Amino acid sequence: MKYVLALIFALVLNAGANLLMKAGMKPVQEAGGVLRDGVLPAVKTVLSSSTLMLGLVFFAVNAVFYMYALQSKALKICIAYPVMVGGGYALIAVVARFHPALAERLTLGQVLGVLMVLAGVIVIAVNTDSPAV
Repeated sequence: MKYVLALIFALVLNAGANLLMKAGMKPVQEAGGVLRDGVLPAVKTVLSSSTLMLGLVFFAVNAVFYMYALQSKALKICIAYPVMVGGGYALIAVVARFHPALAERLTLGQVLGVLMVLAGVIVIAVNTDSPAV
């Protein structure tokens, strides 16, 4: 169970990192883009943005929890990765839709697609020969 919880934490942190990166890039994009003036100014831009830095920290902590989950002998990568990616996709889509800073729209087709991705993850997780513990 502790490995499943670690995987869930990793999923949430990964989704959070992506959402923070998207929100943090809005002002950068409006100023001409991250690589407009080359790599070193881009690094300075990232380091000076608390939103982008927090996103990077979330990515790093996500990796720690994901590696911890992967050390489980019972939790197969063929389950862990779809849960991470599919669950993250659904979480990002919903948060991006309702968060005021992002306010992305979701069409009916996109909602159906998210539901199909989640259904696929469930089918993969249920049809495994060993429990994910």
